Amino acid sequence: MTSAPWRTTPSGAAGVAVAVVLLALGLLAGRADVALLGVPLALGALWAGRPGALDAGRATDPTAAGLHAPDEPAAAGELTAELRLGPPVGAELVHVRVAAPGHRPVDVVVPAAERTIGLRLSAVRTGPQRTFHADLRGYGPGGVTAEDPVAATAPERLVLPASMPLGHVPLPRRLRGLTGPHTSRRLGDGDELRDVHPFTPGDQVRRIDWRTTARRSPELDQLYVRRTYATAEATVMLVLDSRDDVGPDLATWRGSGPQRVDEPTSLDLARHAAASVATTLVDGGDRVGLEDLGRRRRPVPPAAGRRHLRRLLHALALSHPVGLPGRRLRPPQLPADAFVYLFTTALDDEPVVLTRYWRETGHGVVVVDTLPDVRPARGEHMRIAWRITRMERDDRLAHLSSEGVPVVRWAGTSREAAPVRLEALAAAARRHRAPAGAGR
Repeated sequence: MTSAPWRTTPSGAAGVAVAVVLLALGLLAGRADVALLGVPLALGALWAGRPGALDAGRATDPTAAGLHAPDEPAAAGELTAELRLGPPVGAELVHVRVAAPGHRPVDVVVPAAERTIGLRLSAVRTGPQRTFHADLRGYGPGGVTAEDPVAATAPERLVLPASMPLGHVPLPRRLRGLTGPHTSRRLGDGDELRDVHPFTPGDQVRRIDWRTTARRSPELDQLYVRRTYATAEATVMLVLDSRDDVGPDLATWRGSGPQRVDEPTSLDLARHAAASVATTLVDGGDRVGLEDLGRRRRPVPPAAGRRHLRRLLHALALSHPVGLPGRRLRPPQLPADAFVYLFTTALDDEPVVLTRYWRETGHGVVVVDTLPDVRPARGEHMRIAWRITRMERDDRLAHLSSEGVPVVRWAGTSREAAPVRLEALAAAARRHRAPAGAGR
């Protein structure tokens, strides 16, 4: 069993030194009153450091500490954990210091007893995140002795992106499947009336319109049925450009400095936008898939249901840049008639090339601009570089808009930018809505 290394604290050593000085001065000067002033300090040091108390502290393990967090991925906004303390025998107080990346450390002193302390942390960023780190130190009677600090670190947490409610979102003109929440252009079982037609072999008896039959054929020599449009589902592919993960500070784009934890990066905005679109579509009964441009792996195939939505959110949270942004030799192959949402910063020509290719092959595309609001640069060389980069980026987005591709800006604070995002998506939905009601 490992024993706790208890050491004399500076305050305890100072008390002993002051007591010795007062006793020595009193003896040398023949002043009993001065010597008596050092007696309480000496007795206190002897009592706090008596062999029984020190042996009781040294014979036990150091302060037992553990940081425990839920195993499942955390939702965006808040992270929680529990700090469990088990101080050794002989300790009176435990000093706890809890820190987290990008946050100020918090110090608290609690009585030495087995207890559980709840920890809470606001989280703006998504994806894998480092959370809590705690340093604990037990103090003996009077604070004369203390053990060496004991460290405890919480495991890395996976923060899933949050979603915001959306209204009308763009959908493909051509729908697939034999059932779904939308009305298609072909005949089948549905709620929207197409026409009234004479009964033919294969028509269902329950579709007979007896009022029309009685009016048009009083002798009942010809039956008439009500034909409706069939329902179908939309197939949507979310294409996430995770090759870049840049924040509002230009100085962090070169990787020379850490990004702030209270400011979402471009990848955080992309995750939030993709999660919002996926939640809206899955709740409406459509099929949604995911393709990641930054990682050469098998895409998440389109599917529906709440379980599949959880799978999409998990894949979005795990997306991250791998190496330098590269170019694909061949564009990702998407399902036929799928509508594409491209979440990108448009810092290079790759999104433009992919968008034009998908439009040429018959896919509808909406580009979601996920670059955060960039703060003004400090140095002159950085201002010039950002000005050139911004002009090139604006030209790419302007060319896409002139070619009929809706470009939706997804940045800013949630309260200020939410109406703008919703209006932009609604306008894109009106432009892509099919005559037969394929849009929502």
